[in-house]
Order: sequence, then structure tokens, then C-alpha cells
Amino acid sequence: MSKRIEQMSACLQVFRPVSLEIIDESYQHVGHAGARSGGGHYVVKICSAEFAGKNTMVRHRMIYSVLAEMMKADIHALTIQATSPEKL
Repeated sequence: MSKRIEQMSACLQVFRPVSLEIIDESYQHVGHAGARSGGGHYVVKICSAEFAGKNTMVRHRMIYSVLAEMMKADIHALTIQATSPEKL
């Protein structure tokens, strides 16, 4: 597991996830303008009761909020799949 993924996972623990998967897709974007700056491309799949009753936009904002510092340099692109346990 890369240091960035470990750091992202640690940040996302605030949601007490039932499940969490972070996939690094940076290799698919070699040569892309954002990749040149060093920021990675990631997919976050997270399931948490914290997302219950919240729409997709609110869930994404919650995740971007806890990853805000990493978004400045470590993360260039982020795909989010955020669900709550009742949707499983």
C-alpha cells in the first residue's frame, strides 16, 4: 500500500467506514497534465452509516472536506463511490 493511500485511508476513518477501498489509477494517466504535477488519480469506494440520508453531492463534499489538504498536491483526480449500509 502506498503512503498516499495509507494517508487517504487514515483521513477517511473519520467516517468509521463499514468498508473502504482506495484504488490508485495513476498509471492510466501517465503523460496527462495533472499527472505531471505529481498528483495521483484515485477511486474511493466507501460505505459508512455517516452517509445515511445524505444525497450524492453531500457525501462527496464530506469526503472532499476530509481530503482537502491532500487535494492540493497529492490527489489530482478523485472518483467517489460513497454508500450507506442500507444500500448494500
